[in-house]
Amino acid sequence: HVIESGGGLVQAGGSLRLSCTASEGTFNELAWGWYRQAPGKEREVVASISWNGTITHYAETVKGRFTISRDNEKHTLYLQLNDMKSDDTAVYYCNRGFTRTSVPPPNRFSWWGQGTQVTVSS
Repeated sequence: HVIESGGGLVQAGGSLRLSCTASEGTFNELAWGWYRQAPGKEREVVASISWNGTITHYAETVKGRFTISRDNEKHTLYLQLNDMKSDDTAVYYCNRGFTRTSVPPPNRFSWWGQGTQVTVSS
């Protein structure tokens, strides 16, 4: 069970910080990732982070603008979104990986949280 929050309406060039709080006892043992689904598009991986935070991966479209982080004591995953663009408009979701270092593509999951809406106005 996860709860995503922090979304909202922001102007192009602005920033947001998303949070994902997980109730899973395995949070600290697995990689986690942020995904997003824009209107009319398939869900995609945005960023992922290993169980201890030492390995991160980003989609090319967000590299240099977004930063993923985690607080294992709080069972919380974060995504800092900077220099936002209209193409970042989407519902953002978090989900856990199946290993300590990576997360799978979105079609591997059968469950999702409610997500948090991010809208960027140009």
